[in-house]
Amino acid sequence: MSTPRFLDLPEGVRARRRTTAAGELAVLEADPSAPSGPPAVLVPGWTGSKEDFIAVVAPLAATGRRTVALDLPGQYESPPLPRSPYGLDDFAASVLALAASLDAGPVHLVGHSFGGLVATAAALRDPGALRSLVLVCSGPGALPSDQHELVHVLADAIEQHGLEATWTAKRAYDRAHGAPEVEPHLEAFLQRRFTTNDPAALRAITLTLASAPDRVPELLETRVPFLVVSGVDDDRWPVAVQADLATRLGARHVVLEGAGHSPAVEAPEATVEALTDFWAEVEEPPRAVAG
Repeated sequence: MSTPRFLDLPEGVRARRRTTAAGELAVLEADPSAPSGPPAVLVPGWTGSKEDFIAVVAPLAATGRRTVALDLPGQYESPPLPRSPYGLDDFAASVLALAASLDAGPVHLVGHSFGGLVATAAALRDPGALRSLVLVCSGPGALPSDQHELVHVLADAIEQHGLEATWTAKRAYDRAHGAPEVEPHLEAFLQRRFTTNDPAALRAITLTLASAPDRVPELLETRVPFLVVSGVDDDRWPVAVQADLATRLGARHVVLEGAGHSPAVEAPEATVEALTDFWAEVEEPPRAVAG
């Protein structure tokens, strides 16, 4: 769970509801003063939200790229899907619809944690909609097997006891395992965010973390440019797993010091630098061949 360090919107960042062909989505959005590159779409993880990117939206936009962070359907402030099993393809379709609503061509897509699995599904569904794909603290598929038991316990708790009781039990577990205390207004936000999820969406996301297939061979066929970014202390997909993912994709692997599972929160400046350096390379025109 990412815990934003502040909630007041930085200058130039606005919260809004964006209407797309797949339904309405809650977003944080910032426009560049001088556009110079494709837009960036930022996809949050399991119990996260658009606020996980609050520290990087404005700095990314300042580099010339319109930047939009979203809540997935049924996640925090985005309405649930009317009828859906909430599979990865359903989430991917919503992300692609958001990208299309920007009406600016292919986008740089960034997926954090579970959002990386969604971003992968989006790349496979419509590779032409992406200018690049960045996987941040994510993996090739499901979490490592030693985390599956806890994932299933949480999914069962959501179904049997509801979100309020699950939140209480989860916070007790987190604190027992060393999670730091946060300021009261942030704690209230974390609770509100968790308990306003659509239970069906959150349960589906939770179960997907233990069942998502490895789709690297399919990703390679898309020929989308890739980057893998890890926090040096990530405790979800081990850094070695992410390094192997980068190797298999033929991608650069950037490991950020001072970050765990949530680099956009824990190391925002380094995260912005890693993303924008990569995007600049992707956007660079091909050099003419002499002769």
